[in-house]
Amino acid sequence: MNWEVIIKWLPRLMQGATLTLELVAIAVLAGLILAIPLGIARTSKKWYISGLPYAYIFFFRGTPLLVQLFLVYYGLAQFDTVRESSLWPYLRSPFWCAAGTMTLHTAAYIAEILRGALQAIPKGEIEAARALGMSRSKALVHIMLPRAARIGLPAYSNEVILMLKASSLASTVTLLELTGMARTIIARTYLPVEIFFAAGMFYLAMSFVLVQAFKLLERWLRVDACQGR
Repeated sequence: MNWEVIIKWLPRLMQGATLTLELVAIAVLAGLILAIPLGIARTSKKWYISGLPYAYIFFFRGTPLLVQLFLVYYGLAQFDTVRESSLWPYLRSPFWCAAGTMTLHTAAYIAEILRGALQAIPKGEIEAARALGMSRSKALVHIMLPRAARIGLPAYSNEVILMLKASSLASTVTLLELTGMARTIIARTYLPVEIFFAAGMFYLAMSFVLVQAFKLLERWLRVDACQGR
């Protein structure tokens, strides 16, 4: 193991890790915002309300993230209307294409997490809120969503970790996040073992920090194994 090479390229790997964290932060936060209305609509018993979210979730959960990334980055550029639109400066950027695709992808999974959490809320709590005179919207905002946040937090933390690892696919569209930076360095040094080992340690460190942060959040919110019971 050539430790001198690893130490030499650590600043560049750090740059790649920073870009990786930016991608993941945008994806999981924007995905959460998008997933809230999708998850609520999925709990509806009316097919014309739950149908469109179901189709969206089915597509993004049923196709690989890599295929979705290629469709956005390479596919949208084939249409003249897209190239002439005001969104083209963003859609031609590998960073925003990767961030947007990851957001759409993770929103589908988070929406299903939220749907399951909402359905796991004991019926008695909802009936008690209605008995106190709360409307459906007030019960949703003040009772159901906070309760669902506690129930779905462990699953959401898993999704964040999965998106951290899935962000390595952004290197396929020329983005120099951690994996892309590692591949660029390997092309110069011809030392794949050392560089990929260092990149793996960065991923491991970031995952460890995220796991510990979510543990603290779960402890603060008093999340336990009996949340849905």
